[in-house]
Amino acid sequence: MDNSEIIKLIESSNSRLFKESIILEQMKKGNDIFFKGLSFAYNKLLTFGVKQLPVAEKNGQGLDWIEFSKICEKLIKRELTGHAARDQIIILKDKSYKDEWNFFYRRILQKDMRCGLSERTVNNVAKKNNYEQFIIPVFSCQLAQDCELHKKKLNGKKSLEVKLDGVRAVTVIYPTGKIDMFSRNGKELNNFNHIKDEISKTFNISSIKEALVLDGEIVSDDFQTLMKQIHRKKSSQNKDAKLFLFDLLPLEYFKKGIYEKSYFSRIEELKKIHERFFVQSHVINIIDSVNVDLDTEKGEIEFKNFNKNSIINGYEGIMIKDPESFYECKRSTTWLKSKPFIEISLEVKDYEEGTGRNKGKLGAIIAEGIDEDKNFKTNVGSGFTDLQRKEFWEDKDKLIGQIIEIRADSISKSQDGENWSLRFPRFKSFRGFDKKEKL
Repeated sequence: MDNSEIIKLIESSNSRLFKESIILEQMKKGNDIFFKGLSFAYNKLLTFGVKQLPVAEKNGQGLDWIEFSKICEKLIKRELTGHAARDQIIILKDKSYKDEWNFFYRRILQKDMRCGLSERTVNNVAKKNNYEQFIIPVFSCQLAQDCELHKKKLNGKKSLEVKLDGVRAVTVIYPTGKIDMFSRNGKELNNFNHIKDEISKTFNISSIKEALVLDGEIVSDDFQTLMKQIHRKKSSQNKDAKLFLFDLLPLEYFKKGIYEKSYFSRIEELKKIHERFFVQSHVINIIDSVNVDLDTEKGEIEFKNFNKNSIINGYEGIMIKDPESFYECKRSTTWLKSKPFIEISLEVKDYEEGTGRNKGKLGAIIAEGIDEDKNFKTNVGSGFTDLQRKEFWEDKDKLIGQIIEIRADSISKSQDGENWSLRFPRFKSFRGFDKKEKL
């Protein structure tokens, strides 16, 4: 059975156990080429820089794995780009058997084997059965814990940062000049070339001897616009987006999962890089930090004021970091996040019936109103109990005009560009007994 037939077989069933049994069978057979192909496809740090991949319509004489893998390496290093890369891929396609290309080689270059596998599935089988040689590196970056769950950690010296309402961006800069950008889950971010171009233009890449990881957040005018940009399949560029940096480390240690250098030292190094290369840039920024000692009264006051000012200035929350902590590619209590919620009262303008298990019950309330000189319009579909959904729907006509109190994470501009909306709105209560009454 060739590798394309193995992919077809895995694709033929939705059963996880079935897929794992096929994976284990190939491990026992020592099918190195198959697993090298999976590693090319699922190791998110390996990018090929190609978008359009032709489909094979007829059989060639067959493509040797060594020839294919050499081209992969050139694509990864960007020794092959543009028309030269396109032409070489067409040559590979024409050499391949039709199914060999369409189900194996082409899907590797697509970075998706499209058969219900992930690197974690492969790794689970490898670890359980002592086939460590087939383990695929898993992309991960440092993530924060919720400070509400770890209040005992709110002591001692801390560094405070505002929490931006954007998308995590892990940017890898290679000495060769290649720049890759990933989300927190390893999704390649392709629609922010102006940020990559700004880095190439302002950062002296020739000054680095090893690949460097810049950790940060991409922000735009509003969160919804940014989300549209992230999920666009076509390379439509959002020139409004900016990158805010808050950490850095060598790629070597990012791959290992830990960088044993203190957060304070990393930030000092990041500040030097920013001051040297990006200080004049309107696209690449650095998130300022404030140092406090929560074991002192002064530190407690500074902490409360920083938190309060962050809310007033419209930030999503704050980050609380241990200045002596290492960078660890996992969720860690050395980084804590505090996300204050907001509450706002709006008038019920309409309602919607629920679907599925909420059929015949309230699905959502449509509310509008003015708060702090901002005109809000939002749908509230969560926060209701089953009993409330039933009772509110039975008296749905009485809902119109009532004042509803809504709890949300933050505010953002609506898609229409005129109104404001709420991020993750949920029902809290009604604010009166009569229409338009706010108590």
